[in-house]
Amino acid sequence: MNDVPLHRLFHHYSEMPYSQRVLYTATLLVLGMGYLFALLYVFHTYAGRAGGSPLMLTYHDIVAGYSGTGKGSVIEGALRGPMRNMAPEEEVNRVVAWAQAGASPVAYQSDIAPLIVKRCLICHDGSNPHIPNLSSYDEMKKVTAVDTGTDVFTLVRRSHIHLFGLTFIFYVMGSMFSHAYVRPIWFKCAIVGVPFAAIIGDVSSWYFTKLFHPFGWVVILSGAILAACFAVMWFVTLYQLWFSRTPRPVLERAALNEAGIE
Repeated sequence: MNDVPLHRLFHHYSEMPYSQRVLYTATLLVLGMGYLFALLYVFHTYAGRAGGSPLMLTYHDIVAGYSGTGKGSVIEGALRGPMRNMAPEEEVNRVVAWAQAGASPVAYQSDIAPLIVKRCLICHDGSNPHIPNLSSYDEMKKVTAVDTGTDVFTLVRRSHIHLFGLTFIFYVMGSMFSHAYVRPIWFKCAIVGVPFAAIIGDVSSWYFTKLFHPFGWVVILSGAILAACFAVMWFVTLYQLWFSRTPRPVLERAALNEAGIE
């Protein structure tokens, strides 16, 4: 399998002009930075969502993110999860206690509304239809309901962004990686193709997790596969672009071409 001859359309990085190699390198650096920030965002959004340590992302956090805790309110899940750094713990506890006590309108006006104005309305003023509106008691009352996780419409909105965005990223990464000399061929093809199956598995499992919690493991596995394939393509492509020797089969083919032998 390792002796498979080079395809006639295969061009190694060493055969490319420097301008194209610089283009690939710049693209790799930007995409690599973007992927790291995406991982940090996912960690910050879900770590501690189920009530555990905010410094560790667990299966239960993933389940709570998509299907809710089934115990606390929506506002409590947000303040204990992704919004935990937006207010001091003492203020978070006051809002959570208010929600747990029945969300009294009197207590809202005297104690909760000033906190919401101070900490939340800069974003949650109703101007963005994709995030909760917290500008009035009636709107706040909605987020004191039991946390059932991300609603289906929000998942649909995230799905098309996720599908289009990741497909584009892995198409670009796969196109650059296709010029790497990697053997066996089946391994190279797997690294290129598997991420697209993982994208479908990841997005599909968001919905299935709401119905059957163990699909949370599929979300985790799909994310791990995507990260692993991205890392392999990123490091192999960058290494072969600038640091590795030209593979022997590429040199032999170049010599044959110079000699006029097809």
